[in-house]
Amino acid sequence: MKLPDPADCPHPASNRPTHGGNRRWAAQYAHCPPEAILDFSASINPLGPPPSVMAALATSLNHLQAYPDPGYDRLRQSLSEVHGLPMDWILPGNGAAELLTWIGRELAQLDTTYLVTPAFADYHRALSAFDGHVTPCPIDLAAGPPNLVAPIPVSPQTSACGLLLNNPHNPTGTLMPRDDLLPYLERFALVVVDEAFMDFLPPDQQQSVLDLVLDWPNLIVLRSLTKFYSLPGLRLGYAIGHPRYLHRWQRWRDPWPVNTLAEAAAIAALQDHTFQQQTWAWLPPSRQSLIAGLQALPGLIPLPGAANFLLVNTEMPGSQLQRALLQSHQILIRDCLSFPELGEGYVRLAVRLPDENDRLLTSLAQIL
Repeated sequence: MKLPDPADCPHPASNRPTHGGNRRWAAQYAHCPPEAILDFSASINPLGPPPSVMAALATSLNHLQAYPDPGYDRLRQSLSEVHGLPMDWILPGNGAAELLTWIGRELAQLDTTYLVTPAFADYHRALSAFDGHVTPCPIDLAAGPPNLVAPIPVSPQTSACGLLLNNPHNPTGTLMPRDDLLPYLERFALVVVDEAFMDFLPPDQQQSVLDLVLDWPNLIVLRSLTKFYSLPGLRLGYAIGHPRYLHRWQRWRDPWPVNTLAEAAAIAALQDHTFQQQTWAWLPPSRQSLIAGLQALPGLIPLPGAANFLLVNTEMPGSQLQRALLQSHQILIRDCLSFPELGEGYVRLAVRLPDENDRLLTSLAQIL
């Protein structure tokens, strides 16, 4: 069999990934194995996966000959106990992305969906898949600390519309006070709050609206277990909302979307309070140290954030800085080309372990 000529193979830039974490793509620029890439592009907890999860996975290998429980009763019971909510109001999914697809189908039936931008690219995917109409609500990044609610309208005309935002916001990392959301629950037909990064804040600092779901049947909260517990390869998220939505999505989707290993990992992770405390102890000082290091470099302005990543304004075009780090230092950062409002003027950096953050800062200093 004739092998393809390398000259005929696509250049890495021609298949640029929409999401972070694509080390195989990055390795084409760095001329190294994917495993050699130090990845700052995906906002995944560097402390995990927890040992308790790895033990649960090993035990669950004996269960692979049976189909998963189609109702995921054990997992929903665990989530019910964690959040103090009825099981019927909880639906696990094959990552938050799968559930976002059905949320997009729900929102597409409304007149329009107000979307706080810049926004996670999968929001556009989920809405466009069902020909949903989108009304952007752009944040003014030049006006100081981002205000997530300032661009959202509150008027009688929104009563047949949807609202989609995330908190903490991706990609800025801004945390919105939960009380700021209350006026919109009264005005919109459906409000979806993606709280994929909320777990990274200690409980006394979180601004979750999960406790409002039972009182507001037009509120859906989306959560991820893969980022906090470092399990993106297993794909696990869940939605909390009125059963009328969840039962409809269950009919729309394929059977058994969550596999046996993912369910076992999630149940073990939710009970690992030691790992949770370790994460809450690691993140604030590591994030602050990384911010200080970035502020000391020419041409970089990091935005303050509450999550495990930082949005950084850069004088050097973001994709150029990304390539330089890959080619010279085998470090992958996230460009912001998938956020049209940001383009080449920004990059996004995950917060990692202190020695890894120092390696990034040293590499950036050499390039800049």
